[in-house]
Amino acid sequence: MLVFEYPERSQWPELLRRPVFDNTALETSVGNILADVRQNGDAAVRKYAQQFDKVQLDALAVSPAEFAQAAASLDPALKKAILQAKHNIEVFHKAQQESGKVIETMPGVQCWRKPVAIEKVGLYIPGGSAPLFSTILMLGIPAVIAGCKEIILCTPSNAKGEVHPAVLYAAEQVGLDRVYKIGGVQAIAAMAYGTESVPRVHKIFGPGNQYVTCAKQLINKDGVAIDMPAGPSEVAVLADETCVPAFVAADLLSQAEHGPDSQVLLVTTTPDIIKGVQEQVAAQLATLPRKDIAAKALENSRIILVRDNEEAMDLLNAYAPEHLIVACKDDITIADAVINAGSVFLGNYSPESAGDYASGTNHTLPTNGYATAYSGVSLDSFVKKITYQRLTKEGLQHIGSTIEIMAAAEGLDAHKNAVTLRLK
Repeated sequence: MLVFEYPERSQWPELLRRPVFDNTALETSVGNILADVRQNGDAAVRKYAQQFDKVQLDALAVSPAEFAQAAASLDPALKKAILQAKHNIEVFHKAQQESGKVIETMPGVQCWRKPVAIEKVGLYIPGGSAPLFSTILMLGIPAVIAGCKEIILCTPSNAKGEVHPAVLYAAEQVGLDRVYKIGGVQAIAAMAYGTESVPRVHKIFGPGNQYVTCAKQLINKDGVAIDMPAGPSEVAVLADETCVPAFVAADLLSQAEHGPDSQVLLVTTTPDIIKGVQEQVAAQLATLPRKDIAAKALENSRIILVRDNEEAMDLLNAYAPEHLIVACKDDITIADAVINAGSVFLGNYSPESAGDYASGTNHTLPTNGYATAYSGVSLDSFVKKITYQRLTKEGLQHIGSTIEIMAAAEGLDAHKNAVTLRLK
């Protein structure tokens, strides 16, 4: 990680720049796959499963027997951990439920807003080098709590046509029984457009590689909603003299191991901790099975020394990290200055991994600077807020002239007449 001491604000945009990739060629190839699946359905899905995942799929859907076998084969300790995480995530997301509170804006004029679940949602769970069964909890639990009527899940199988048992166990515990052995762009296409086996959905959630991300962006142009724009995983750590360098290094590496295009950032007001963190990063990196991936990510990463916490927070808000860890003595006070971040972790004993798995908050978060305008996934992500109003005769008499005057001023006489006729 390169170190930058007291950079001028004019240098910040360059220092905080994420890795940039040219997606022009990617969009063409991804677009071709989307079009093929849209036109040829299951046949195209099977073709791409053979081409990319090296698997010959007969049935696309996971069978009840496969669910049962997964539950029987999974380590009991992992089952217990999944259930503990499930409980915490449920508690946090159930607390987000709202009831439609009626507001009387003036006598006889009542307005309210009612959350209504999105009827059909699709969840994408990557496989590849790390089957992200934790993401099933993060997406499936709020979808179920929201009351979505149709929830389907796509995830790639291995070359034998088997889905990782932890993925199936987590899905079953959440209450998801419609799981399809489809990965990559073809999975996004199947959920977006529907096939003979896979129903079409209204909104698609879930992380993925650059191909999946590109596919989600393209189907969004076709009118299928997605959870949010997404990019490689990232973490920023703000640390002072009270931090534990080993903890900071571990947090940096926990994101760096996601992929070579991930980025991590250490911002500090304390020069003395930099060497200690660097030494810990090197020592811990050497022991990681995914050390080559993490090392590549560290090439995109920075250590930035700033003058004080105010400057640090200005810089971090400009970066808008997916994850922000505040390992400082005044963590609660500093947290009040956070404007742009996906999720914030306060103190020396709040590792980012807690939010990734089991504290209760959602780990599906805006990356690539989108935290300036987007929130992470929550119960709200699975509902629409429909507004209602009910006016009594008295209410229309109170507000009618206001509507008539405004409609006339805009030259919309039919709008005015809709009120005038009633008042007469």
